[in-house]
Amino acid sequence: MPSSRRTHAFGVVLLALLTALSAALLPATTAHAASRTVQGGRLDWGIKSSFQSYVTGPIAQGSYSLGGGAATVGGGRFRFHSATGSYDSDSGAFTAGFSGSVHFLGHRQSNGTYQLDMTISRPTVRISGGGGILYVDIASKAKGSGTVSTSSQVAFASLALGGINMRGGGNVVQLTNIPATLTAQGARSFAGYYTAGTALDPVSLSADVKAPAAGAAQPSGSEKAAGSAAESKNPPKKPTKKPAGKPAKNAPGAIEDGAVDWGVRRTFREYVTGEIAHGGWKLSGGAQDGGALFRFPRGEGTYDKKKQTLDADFAGTIRFTGAQGLDLALDGVAVRVEDGEGTLSADVTGGGTTTPDVPLVTFAAKQLKAGKGLVTLTEAPAKLTAEGARAFNSMYRVGTEMDPVSLSVALDSAAELPALPDLGSGADATPRPEMSGSGSPGPGKSARPGAEATADASNVPVLPLGIAAGVLLAAGAALGVVRRRRARLTDEAG
Repeated sequence: MPSSRRTHAFGVVLLALLTALSAALLPATTAHAASRTVQGGRLDWGIKSSFQSYVTGPIAQGSYSLGGGAATVGGGRFRFHSATGSYDSDSGAFTAGFSGSVHFLGHRQSNGTYQLDMTISRPTVRISGGGGILYVDIASKAKGSGTVSTSSQVAFASLALGGINMRGGGNVVQLTNIPATLTAQGARSFAGYYTAGTALDPVSLSADVKAPAAGAAQPSGSEKAAGSAAESKNPPKKPTKKPAGKPAKNAPGAIEDGAVDWGVRRTFREYVTGEIAHGGWKLSGGAQDGGALFRFPRGEGTYDKKKQTLDADFAGTIRFTGAQGLDLALDGVAVRVEDGEGTLSADVTGGGTTTPDVPLVTFAAKQLKAGKGLVTLTEAPAKLTAEGARAFNSMYRVGTEMDPVSLSVALDSAAELPALPDLGSGADATPRPEMSGSGSPGPGKSARPGAEATADASNVPVLPLGIAAGVLLAAGAALGVVRRRRARLTDEAG
């Protein structure tokens, strides 16, 4: 057989091998939709733990407050919510903006103002080309001069992504304990308290990525799981069967739907997830986590506009657990309003005993607002009752300020309840304590840009095990064909 024919035969086999390799690599490189929408998720960041300590310590003698639905989690981290943005799964480019704000005050002056007055809000993470920047809105008084400046979306911190490859095809982008360093712009906007290059607290985030548009492949198991989590944010209505004495839907004064939002108490949540209790909480029965509050949904009951009275029961259970015997569950939440005062009660389980209908807090309810089929009350200050103090094992005194109560009930089936802050459907939404006190990256940084592996630290594509094995088998088979064909051609030539 002529040499040209042998060369042609070898080329055919080589082409087949290269085709098999290309087919195997395709899912990891080009099979994903280029641009997808980010909607829902959270960002956890302590800004700088030593700054928190300074503000609340004996020198500044200040405090911080949260706004826009921001919450606290674990050991001194702030949780921002409701991510929106975009994700390019081919290039790994990622943008997500989050809601919420933190307001620091310190060094109170004789005229009642504060020398230290700073608000950080609306953090946004942008990642592209292997690098990342954290942007924030910031308003602050300059240290010394007291000059007030307000800036929007300042490039506040650089994020050290290290060898993390952001390419992927999953439905959740997760980054954990990513080191953050103050930029020159960030130092100027930080009122002169720190210089450029200062290590800030690490950044963790989880953001939901919407599935590709119609015509894309069927969702993977993880995407189906995320769908289930998304469905849980809009739990089904209660069964239509009513206990005796409850009005039917559409009856005069009947509540069609409703929700009560209450965070219990911020410092209690911090205690549960902090360095003492090392615990967390679990929601069930339709209860939802909004970061700074918990929502008890599916309200039913009655509202009398003339008398300004309300009697409503809500679904959902929250159970707090942790060290030192912490085990407290609240269920059967109900709200009663009469004579301008409201009471929030619940069935309380602790120490293996359940006490029904415990009045936990009272709140002013003279400002019930009715309109567009809704009756609402927003962030009414709440105080702990004597029964509530016993329910919390006397951790707090009677009259202690608890988190405010927000209430919304629909009198019209077409009315929509206010949206809940969206924490996303990423794994382990319940906060857990992490090491972040020094501003260094706690247990270590990690990322999960997708449900499948895409690359190692050297940016060499990583094949899923099954595909890799298939490629090796194909390569072996092709090599065998080449060797057998060469042997036959040699015999023919001889």
